[in-house]
Amino acid sequence: MAVDLSVSTELRARLTVDQATLDGYTGAVPRHIAIIMDGNGRWAQARGMRRLRGHHEGAHAVRRAVESCRYLGVEALTLYAFSEQNWGRPEDEVSGLMSLFDLYIKRERARLIENQVAIRVIGDRGRLPERLQRAIAQLEAATDPGHQMVLQVAVSYGGREELVRAARLIAEDVRAGRMDPEDVDEAAMARRLYTAGVPDPELIIRTSGELRVSNFLLWQLAYSELYVMDELWPDFNEALLVRALESFGGRERRYGKTSAQIQQRA
Repeated sequence: MAVDLSVSTELRARLTVDQATLDGYTGAVPRHIAIIMDGNGRWAQARGMRRLRGHHEGAHAVRRAVESCRYLGVEALTLYAFSEQNWGRPEDEVSGLMSLFDLYIKRERARLIENQVAIRVIGDRGRLPERLQRAIAQLEAATDPGHQMVLQVAVSYGGREELVRAARLIAEDVRAGRMDPEDVDEAAMARRLYTAGVPDPELIIRTSGELRVSNFLLWQLAYSELYVMDELWPDFNEALLVRALESFGGRERRYGKTSAQIQQRA
């Protein structure tokens, strides 16, 4: 997919990103980018700060990532914000993160609407504070009309848990007679995932140098290109995004076929 910089002049004026750096990239742009935002706590500890300060700094990187992807014409961006397993972190850190999510919703609402970005929170919302659940639902409703990009924020999310949930939904439909066992296929599973209706990510970026996917989008990443950078999430910026895109643009995506087959199809 060629770079689409057809955002309006008005939108360009609103976006606070380093547009010159983004304009310097002229390669392929994925329809869907997913990011494992790792290293907030380590970033803060390396500077003698509390771990929560790193998460606050990471929120600024979120804005840079969202606006950069919007500028480049990305259709969907998924950010791994808080995993199912993160509930086991110290209580004060978890409480601080819930407050930060609430703050982000209030602070970014107008900007998301202006930039035509629809936010969708994926994961087990039932574990979130009720007030936060209501705020999320209101933000989703407010940002959906007229959107040009989808921002999926994975909160209380786990890839294995998502698959178990989808399997349970299928089992309930079979038991109720709404579908037959032979109707269970990949499409049936995909329709019951949190990400239903959004194309699978073509590129997954992980910060902090860790070489694992950490229970993130286990079904969806089957053919994703992986890119790992050593930089910690609060330091993520336009130049680092371009570096990841340059790596992506130089890869041959074969989907199990040979290079010759891909060239013939082109």
